[in-house]
Amino acid sequence: MLHSIGLLITHRMKLLDVKAVLDREKDIQEAESEYEVLKMPADEDTTRYAILSHRWGVEVTYEEMIGLMKMERRKRDEVRQRYGYQKIIKTCELAMKDGYEWVWIDTCCIDKRSSAELSEAINSMYRWYQNAQICYAYLNDVDSSVFPTEQNAKFSKSNGWPEWFVRGWTLQELIAPKRIEFFNQDWAPIGNKRYLAPMLAVITGIPREVLTGGLAAKRVSVAQVMSWAAGRKTTRVEDRAYSLMGLFGVNMPMLYGEGKKAFRRLQLEIIRESSDHSIFAWSSSQPGGVLAESPDSHKGVHQPE
Repeated sequence: MLHSIGLLITHRMKLLDVKAVLDREKDIQEAESEYEVLKMPADEDTTRYAILSHRWGVEVTYEEMIGLMKMERRKRDEVRQRYGYQKIIKTCELAMKDGYEWVWIDTCCIDKRSSAELSEAINSMYRWYQNAQICYAYLNDVDSSVFPTEQNAKFSKSNGWPEWFVRGWTLQELIAPKRIEFFNQDWAPIGNKRYLAPMLAVITGIPREVLTGGLAAKRVSVAQVMSWAAGRKTTRVEDRAYSLMGLFGVNMPMLYGEGKKAFRRLQLEIIRESSDHSIFAWSSSQPGGVLAESPDSHKGVHQPE
């Protein structure tokens, strides 16, 4: 069966200082003002922070976030009008209302110009979501004031459910956090993970015990976790593997450009760490070796309860 394995990476996360972000926005036209909006907490393990889970659109990068006040006014205004910048401000406003001084958002809290920092962040991400006091899940395609309870044709590109539920990275972002509050496109709250667990189980195939208590709450096999990832999409093919590392408690370096080999490497790491042979319980119409080509090969594989 699948066991939790401690992550080896100890990269220090950078967090948004909620007050500094909101004060800077209030004083945005004061070009002389300087705000340090991204900081490393003194003690990552004891710092209370909120975290955002969302579908990417036109976002704000790390360098744009820290360099906003140094930009020419036209460029600064363009950044501030972006969909991604508004998400940052809304998330910080929610965090302040809920009493949190710090926020982590994947778009602007990782300096992706550094391949080492990106690799360490991806290897640490499951733990970062797990350690957050609260996760705000922003469903940008939900325009109703209630969480959808049945499949709808307006979500036809994502199996009838909001797109958040078919993305690769959001699988660990659903399982890892202790608390998740869901928001619609207008940032109105539409439910939390514990209350919505029965519905979330229907949408994702993840047992309610795992949704409410994490992977430690129920014995699940490697094949069962793989089946939850079946059918999910990522922009980069390698991320189908990288987004599952935390769920399996393994680490490996990022090699963007390796394509489907990433999923092969993931399986080899899982085999090295786990004695669960269900990893071989996959089906495919394509002849091949003992390793699957993608999580999709585990779709529909029967899992004993």
